[in-house]
Amino acid sequence: MYYRKIITELLLWKDKINRKPLILRGARQVGKTTIVNHFATYYNQFINLNLEKITDAQLFLNYTTIDGLIKSIFFLHNANLDKKENTLIFIDEIQEVPYAINLLRYFYEDFPQIHVIAAGSLLETILTENINIPVGRVEFLVLRPVSFSEFLGAMSEKQSLELIKSHEVPDYAHDKLMTLFHTYTLIGGMPEIVKSYAADKNLTSLKKIYDSLLIAYQNDFEKYAKNSTQVQVLRHVIKSIGTETGNRIKFERFGNSNYGSREVGEALRTLEKAMLIQLIYPSISTKYPIQTDYKKSPKLHFLDTGLFNKLAGIQKELVRSLNVESVHQGKVAEHIVGQELLTTSFSPLHELKFWTRENKDANAEVDYLYEYEEMLFPVEVKLGAAGRLRSLHSFIDTAAHNIGIRVSSNHFSVENIKTIAGKPAKLINLPFYLLDALDKILNVHV
Repeated sequence: MYYRKIITELLLWKDKINRKPLILRGARQVGKTTIVNHFATYYNQFINLNLEKITDAQLFLNYTTIDGLIKSIFFLHNANLDKKENTLIFIDEIQEVPYAINLLRYFYEDFPQIHVIAAGSLLETILTENINIPVGRVEFLVLRPVSFSEFLGAMSEKQSLELIKSHEVPDYAHDKLMTLFHTYTLIGGMPEIVKSYAADKNLTSLKKIYDSLLIAYQNDFEKYAKNSTQVQVLRHVIKSIGTETGNRIKFERFGNSNYGSREVGEALRTLEKAMLIQLIYPSISTKYPIQTDYKKSPKLHFLDTGLFNKLAGIQKELVRSLNVESVHQGKVAEHIVGQELLTTSFSPLHELKFWTRENKDANAEVDYLYEYEEMLFPVEVKLGAAGRLRSLHSFIDTAAHNIGIRVSSNHFSVENIKTIAGKPAKLINLPFYLLDALDKILNVHV
C-alpha cells in the first residue's frame, strides 16, 4: 500500500467525538474501495457491504427498523455486536440502493458508536427529489488521483519524499526530482496505472490499463444519460476532451459539433457530477473571498493528466520532451499543476479557480488562484523572465498582499521584483515538485 494522505484524514475522522457517517466521494477507479480496505486494518471488526450483491442489498431493501438492520448486518457478517464501538461498516456502491443513502441519518442518530463509510461510483448522478443526502447527519471527503508525493511513495523514493515534505531541496536533487515529476506528468495519478508502473517501470504495458479505464467510463454513459441523444452528446464530449481540456470553452457547438448549448451544458454538468471533469469558472476579484463569474466562459479540466495525455495523443511527445512546459502549447503543464492543487484538500468545496480582468484597455488572465489564510495568490505556469508576467503583475497591483507564484521546471527561488505599475513584490519561483509544500512556503514568506 503506497502512501496516501487520505489515510491521515480518515484517522482524524475516526477519532472525532461527534463523528458522523462519512461519504467518500470521487470518480470511478480513483481507489475508494482500496483505501477503505486498508483503513479497515485500524479496527477490530470490519463489515464490508457491497450493494451490487443481492444479499447485501436485501438488508436495506427489507429495512423496517434501524435496530433490526444493524442486528442483521452484524449477524450475517459474523460480527460481534457487543464490539460495535471498534467496528467499521463500509457500504460500497451505495447508489445501487438509493434509499440506503437516507438511512445513513439513522446510523448517526441511533448508533453513533459504529463507524460508517459509504461510497458509490455514480453517487451524485442518482440523487433525486426523493433521494437526498441527509444534510447535517453525514460528512464528506473527496478522493482524487494520486498526488506527486503519493507517487513518490509508490515508487519507494523515500529520500525524495522527505525532501519535498521538508520543502528544502538542495540543488543536487533538482534534476532527479524533475525527472520523477516528468514521469508522473506522463503517466498521471490513476492508482492502477501508478501501481503497475511502480512494479515494472514499463510504459508500454500501461496502454491496456488506460484503454480499460477509458472504456469503463464510456460504458457508464448509459447510466449517466437520460436518453439516447444524451448518450451521443456525452460520447462527443469525452472524445473532445483531448482537444478542449485547458481551453476556455463555449457550450454552443462544443468540439466543432452541431450540438446546442443546452445539450452540451447538460452533458458537461453530468460528467462534472460524476467527477470526471471540472468546469473552472473565472474569478473577478483579487481579494478574499473569491467572487466567481458564472456568466463568463469556463475552462475545462479533466480528471487525470495521464488520461488526458492518452486522449490527446501526446504521450510520445511527452516522452521526447525536455520539459513539460513545452508540450501541447503548455496545456499539459497547466493541467498537472491544477491536478496537484486539487490534492491539497479533501473538501468537496475545494475547486480550481482562475482570474480574469476584461476591459476595453487591456485583458489579463492568471492560470490559477490559490487560497491561503483568507488571501488569494496568483499562480502562473510558465518559463520566462519575471518582467514578462504581465497578468500576474496586474493581479498583485490590486491584491491585499505583494506575492505572486510562478510554477516551472526552474529551481526554487524568491525574487524581489516590482510590478509594471511599480509596486514592490515577491515572486516565488516554485518547481513543479514542490506544489505539495506550497502552504509551508507561503507560511514563511507571507
